[in-house]
Amino acid sequence: MNEQRFVVSDILWQRLEPHLPGKVSDAGATAKDNRLFLEAVFWRVRTGSPWRDLPPAFGHWNSQFRRFRWWAKSGTFECLFKAVSEDPDLEYALIDGTIVQVHQKASGAKGGLKLRPSDARAAG
Repeated sequence: MNEQRFVVSDILWQRLEPHLPGKVSDAGATAKDNRLFLEAVFWRVRTGSPWRDLPPAFGHWNSQFRRFRWWAKSGTFECLFKAVSEDPDLEYALIDGTIVQVHQKASGAKGGLKLRPSDARAAG
């Protein structure tokens, strides 16, 4: 696997790692490569592929899927979001109508919207 194409940089990983389950200091089993698992999740989100299409380099798809579900149920992803949400370089972009133009056909062009009187008004 080409580690240069990873999404999680070393700097970002240092910020995320303390918030992940399965650390040596945690009770229970130690997680097997949380960073590779995060890369698998990001790969899936970027490609829109189902879990079954996960490349073998990320591990068995069903194991990764079960781990994803466990993290989602336990609130791990919310914890990660809170950990990075204060960083202005990692905030997400909001796009609204003030910066996006609609194509003329999307607004009902060619004469615009035509309102016809209802039958009740026409009869009365």
